Amino acid sequence: MFNFKFNLFSAKDIGIDLGTANTLIYIKDKGIVLNEPSVIARDNKRGITIACGSDAKEMIGKAPAHIDVVRPLKDGVISDFDRAADMLKAFLEKAVSDNKIKNYRAVVGVPSGVTEVEKRAVEQIVRGMGATEVYVLEEPMAAAIGSGLDVDSSTACMIADIGGGTTDIAIIALGGIVASTSIRNAGDKFNEAIIQYMRKRHGLLIGERTAEDLKVNIGSACLDLDENGDEIIITMEARGRDIISGLPKILEVTNRDIMAALEESVDMIIDGIKNTIELAPPEIAADIASNGMVLSGGGGNIHNLDVMIEKRTGIKAVVADNYFEAVAEGTGKSLDDIEKLKIYASSIVRR
Repeated sequence: MFNFKFNLFSAKDIGIDLGTANTLIYIKDKGIVLNEPSVIARDNKRGITIACGSDAKEMIGKAPAHIDVVRPLKDGVISDFDRAADMLKAFLEKAVSDNKIKNYRAVVGVPSGVTEVEKRAVEQIVRGMGATEVYVLEEPMAAAIGSGLDVDSSTACMIADIGGGTTDIAIIALGGIVASTSIRNAGDKFNEAIIQYMRKRHGLLIGERTAEDLKVNIGSACLDLDENGDEIIITMEARGRDIISGLPKILEVTNRDIMAALEESVDMIIDGIKNTIELAPPEIAADIASNGMVLSGGGGNIHNLDVMIEKRTGIKAVVADNYFEAVAEGTGKSLDDIEKLKIYASSIVRR
């Protein structure tokens, strides 16, 4: 059971990547101190929260009727305000442990396509945690900073941050976003596509966790070839329920299956990259042609996605070394220079 009595801590800066799939918290001088699934479980009979993060994720698809296991963020925005607030309180308590903090500044990463109302909802939650200043930073800018790109240079850089709820693509120069595209098709949609493919192609009903395991372990945008030019096939067991018999079933699934399942989603991301470049001035596009782009977010590490992007667009794509933590690290590092952060941030709230 969680105790939501939140202790404010000694002046520190905090970066928060409040993601659809995972929430990461960065504390200045400590780095990332928390990385948990954005899931919360509530016992409706007793009216209490019983688990958050990994413990709650383990309950997905297994909880009895009186326990709701929910993801309070959908498509990169807050869909359940109260549960999101409870979850973030629990995460912040866990992140700061016994340290008491007060008068801290916070930077929160949000998708580039969110509305002002959605930004305000995020700000309200963080202000409720005791922050004296809240800066809202668009995720592609945060990811670029976290990936080590020079966002202040006159030479443009490009990044695609593929998270759980959204894919945010941006071209950045001189401390600002020159062109951007936000697509509500990312990691969660990849999982849904795998679930639907397995149902239609193999008559097997699988859950979200199984779909994610398949995506992570054998997911691919295109297949590798051996020295003879033949496709390298990898298999993995998928456990679910047979549609016809209704009985449990174990099936060998190949990386070719998952590639086929992800094909439409990969196409949408590549179209988003093309559209973003089309929105940029010719000189900016020339910089991208010369320097390529960076992929971040959990979805950015889909096997051979970088290869497929280069094949389809001619732009060299590189996966960031810290692809999963890039947004969180960028929110934290942006606090090193408040004056620049004020330029980067999409809104500022003080109290």
